[in-house]
Amino acid sequence: MLPTDQPPFIWRVRVYWEDTDAGGVVYHASYVRFFERARTEWLRSLGTDQARMHREQGVVFVVYAMDLRFLRPARMDDELDVGVALHRCRAAGLDLHQNLTRVADAIQIATAQVKVACVDASNFQPVRIPSALFAENDG
Repeated sequence: MLPTDQPPFIWRVRVYWEDTDAGGVVYHASYVRFFERARTEWLRSLGTDQARMHREQGVVFVVYAMDLRFLRPARMDDELDVGVALHRCRAAGLDLHQNLTRVADAIQIATAQVKVACVDASNFQPVRIPSALFAENDG
């Protein structure tokens, strides 16, 4: 199973025009996309290909709860570090802490507590996370 004492995974993103609203700040839904992409890259860094997992094992990860806090605005051209830290690994799910920090001044922009379930791709019922998924990351 995945260790919860590892340093956070960091994925860097830049804010583009399409990420902002009419006021020139990052639109709230864009933060959700940044967090999602970082989770995908975190899984990829662990050797997990979600498309292959779906195709070969018939399971997918779905977000079923997210507590998102907006602390400061991010703006056009900001570089942001999006962090992913595993808080808890359960049989059929993961509890993750995520944060978004502006690189230029290390100001925390947003945080999220995310609950992800592993579900059967055909009926979306919870299933155990396949043991092979993270086996290569065991100590």
